[in-house]
Amino acid sequence: MSDDKNEQDAPEQEAPATGAADAVELHDGGPDEVDDAKSAPADRDERGPFDVSEVPAMRPYVDLGGIKVAPREGLQLRLEVDERANRVVAVSLEYQESLLQVQAFAAPKTTGLWHGVRADLAQQMTSQGGTVVEEEGPLGVELFVETPAGAEQGGTRQVRFIAVDGPRWMLRGVIMGKAATDSAVRERVLDLFRELVVVRGDQPMPPSELLPLRVPEGVQAQRQPGQASAAAQDGAQPA
Repeated sequence: MSDDKNEQDAPEQEAPATGAADAVELHDGGPDEVDDAKSAPADRDERGPFDVSEVPAMRPYVDLGGIKVAPREGLQLRLEVDERANRVVAVSLEYQESLLQVQAFAAPKTTGLWHGVRADLAQQMTSQGGTVVEEEGPLGVELFVETPAGAEQGGTRQVRFIAVDGPRWMLRGVIMGKAATDSAVRERVLDLFRELVVVRGDQPMPPSELLPLRVPEGVQAQRQPGQASAAAQDGAQPA
């Protein structure tokens, strides 16, 4: 895995849009209606994303604290740092002309976060002028979001949100670039997501708190002025 090219620009995000799909139904009800069931593929413990207790101790990983990344050819890793808080808030993985940005959060032992977080994301993106569609993917329900790309660029920008609820954690990914709309490329990026390992730790943490990340030697940290980018906000729910 290369880390000497981490100052490259992120992959182009204005990929062609896929076919139309039914719009997402937003939750209008109160907190009692939020689905707190875990959202994860049936084979998560065998194919990932993994809890640290589920992988061999000798397998090589890049140790970033709350997340471990398996090296692979063509993968470039960058860490997103919130300068104001002076801490790492997300891991960005450039792969297959795409960008996968991941964060891990503390979660309750028996319930999940993704259903509630997904509803909040959909509501926020819609309020900001985006078009939000729920799609069933290999890992569960995904959010496909199209937003205006800006006056200078024109067109729209496509972003796909994915997540898996694991043992006392939720791992969330934001897919940009080619994999957001190209299903063949997305399959390879999802394989990368499923190789990730989450290190929850034994310390008590409130649900939705970001698991601590750290900068290992030889990996470039990309500092963000003020808060991190929109795809890497601190917390399971975007601010």
